[in-house]
Amino acid sequence: MAASVIETCHVACSANRTPHVVSWGRGGTVAFGTCNSVALYDPQERRVVALLNGHKGRVNAVQWVHKKDNASECHVVSGGSDNRIILWEAQHGKFIQSVECKDHTGPVSAVDAIYLEDSRVLIASSSSDSTVRLWLCSDNKEVECLHNVSFGSGFMMDVSLALLPGIGVPILACGGDDSRVHLYVLESGQLQKAMSLQGHEDWVRGVKWACTGDELLLASCSQDSLIRVWRFCAKSGTDIHTEDDHTVIKMKEDVFEVKDRGMVSMFAVSLETVLAGHENWVYGVNWQPPVYKGGELQQPLTLLSASMDKTMIIWAPEEGSGVWVEQVRVGEVGGNTLGFYGCQMSPDGSVILAHAFHGALHLWCKDQDKEGEWRPGVVISGHFNAVQDLSWDPEGEFILSVGSDQTTRLFTPWRKQDSKRATWHEISRPQIHGYDMQCLAMVGRFQFVSGADEKVLRVFQAPRNFVENFANISGISKEKLLWSTGSASLPEGASTPALGLSNKAVFQGDLVPKTAKEEEQLSSISDQYQESYFHPLSLTEPPPEDDLLQNTLWPEVQKLYGHGFEMFCLASDSTKTLVASACKASKAEHAAVLLWSTGTWRQLQALPYHTLTVTQMAFSPDAKFLLAVSRDRTWSLWRRKLPTPESPEPLFSLCAQTGKDTAMHSRIIWSCDWSPDSKYFVTSSRDKKVIVWGPCMLENSEEPVFPLEIKPCSSILDVGDSATAVAFCPSLCSDSSYLLAVGLECGQILLYRWRPGQEGVAGSDWFSCGGTDTLQSHTLAVKRLRWRPLAGRAGLENNEMDGLSDTERKLEEKSSWVQLASASADHSVKIFNINKRAL
Repeated sequence: MAASVIETCHVACSANRTPHVVSWGRGGTVAFGTCNSVALYDPQERRVVALLNGHKGRVNAVQWVHKKDNASECHVVSGGSDNRIILWEAQHGKFIQSVECKDHTGPVSAVDAIYLEDSRVLIASSSSDSTVRLWLCSDNKEVECLHNVSFGSGFMMDVSLALLPGIGVPILACGGDDSRVHLYVLESGQLQKAMSLQGHEDWVRGVKWACTGDELLLASCSQDSLIRVWRFCAKSGTDIHTEDDHTVIKMKEDVFEVKDRGMVSMFAVSLETVLAGHENWVYGVNWQPPVYKGGELQQPLTLLSASMDKTMIIWAPEEGSGVWVEQVRVGEVGGNTLGFYGCQMSPDGSVILAHAFHGALHLWCKDQDKEGEWRPGVVISGHFNAVQDLSWDPEGEFILSVGSDQTTRLFTPWRKQDSKRATWHEISRPQIHGYDMQCLAMVGRFQFVSGADEKVLRVFQAPRNFVENFANISGISKEKLLWSTGSASLPEGASTPALGLSNKAVFQGDLVPKTAKEEEQLSSISDQYQESYFHPLSLTEPPPEDDLLQNTLWPEVQKLYGHGFEMFCLASDSTKTLVASACKASKAEHAAVLLWSTGTWRQLQALPYHTLTVTQMAFSPDAKFLLAVSRDRTWSLWRRKLPTPESPEPLFSLCAQTGKDTAMHSRIIWSCDWSPDSKYFVTSSRDKKVIVWGPCMLENSEEPVFPLEIKPCSSILDVGDSATAVAFCPSLCSDSSYLLAVGLECGQILLYRWRPGQEGVAGSDWFSCGGTDTLQSHTLAVKRLRWRPLAGRAGLENNEMDGLSDTERKLEEKSSWVQLASASADHSVKIFNINKRAL
């Protein structure tokens, strides 16, 4: 099986919502935990280059193991809610799981690691089992737990390791909920408590070491909104006794001694500075990485901090006085979000990164032209909870996805002026809701219906501002797009009122600023509160998170009432005139499918048959049939009646179904889809079976035959795990066989070719074309699979296949590549390029 059949085009994901989950390597790669994986992200190329799958629970802490000479790292360590710590090692350019440490009895919340003199890796970890452990990983992949320090009923929020200058003895700093920083020294294999640093008045959230030649600096940050920097320096024996001179004013010093290999060394600790500037809990501190100056490594005295007050500050000592002051402050304004969990600095110190309470990464770059100016940069984004459903737009230019993080997001490819490849980015967040999102259906190019854990369906339409920005970013002509949407009546944008759940349209007239006279005449209290927080954007690149939060909403144009319970699934037909919806149901009376007209948004019909929740529905590509599958283990097929003058509205009637005795599936049917020629449909179930049914029309007749005798047309395919999603590729393979993708509960996606009429030997009609490997697969259930409606890859410009003429190039692209998008409970949306020639 050639590896080139499936290649990962894009992964949309976000950082987990824990403090120590992002780490920026000296080689320029950002590692962050996303659900149960560690993502390696390249900020230059703006794409996830690899996902490391190994943890069985959420990844809470990630840390690169930095080398002494500042070269690219070859180890990264991660700790998770599965109580395990994994050390990943680079081999032949790929990271593989090297060592696993599993003695903790609670989730691991913080990790740090350094190389000892003999290149072995020393790992420190803190866990919610109230212990801090030290681990030693040797070159032959063996790990031993050196020490286990218990803190009784207290917790350590962060750990940091360094080597004491001059003697190379490891020193461990732990910051905890007792408002102290505890220091431990590893003397001749024994972990000895050196001292506790007091001063903070609330939980210590972060500690970080920096080595400046022959001294160490330790930064600690706390929920008391303060940052403290402590200086550690070696003392010679004669220095100790000069303390008694009371005429000199100097900082109080605490001294501790280190015995190592028979030598006794003394170290003095003094408080270097206290930094006050944040107005809320400070969650993270980070030193600027060392840089080469004049051929040797030097540690810049620059400290970055991130706080729940939605700001990051860069601190440094002033040139003349040496007093530490705030140099730069960046942050967010607006949006109903909390602040930052942690911060990182790029190897050269020109880019800073924070990860926020909602999983988003925020990135700022130093402006090259203006001294001291920083501006927001483009960075990856994605859902921070399970992704439930996704859909391509009819032209295959963008993807909409909905998730349990209560958002609807829109991703599209974007090509930077000077770069060869297009990268996918979130350019709009049409809906930010108060309920977990569950399903969506596209109705036309710039309109969709979405359902959440509520009884109402909501219809959204793209505002003019989005259409214009989409044209800028995708390179499609604006006039063409606006013409297709009927631009005259389009609102400019949308905003959510202070206490509302619905996105209200904002029109051109609403954006005119009030004059001073009008400002004075506030007629009522409510006038003091701004109704619209929307500011029109003019985008040439994907917007940063704070714009996504409040300036890219789509106005809600309709609410559809009719269901008695929370929405579960939606489908729209190929002519975009009908939408079918179904809700959660434990009785037949609630399990009916409702049909809506997209022209009038009236309910046309209820289709009762199932007794439990309808899990998925699909209209056939020719729009003549509607298929529904259900938790009651059966499917139902509805045929569209031809409209007559008396009833011009399309009506559906039941034309085939399986019952208790005829159901081939023995468990819930999760998913269904239609073959591109509307002749067959496929069902997939928790019983691990995938079955193709048909035929819904005969070879030569355009019209379906009645009464329909629909039976399994394929042998039963056992995929070895609960099949949670299935999809037919809209274009056939070269030998006229159908291509199907099957998503499993374990996160893997399998590809099969199926040819009708070869039921001789069981299974001979199915031909496996491989699937996603462990690095490409999701780590949790695949919720939805959708093929791009057109052949070829989205966002591809012609310059990627030089040497061929334009038409040849387009034919080559269309005949060889198809794209598959998948949504998963592991918080990610993935887009795969699949090479049909290699099948």
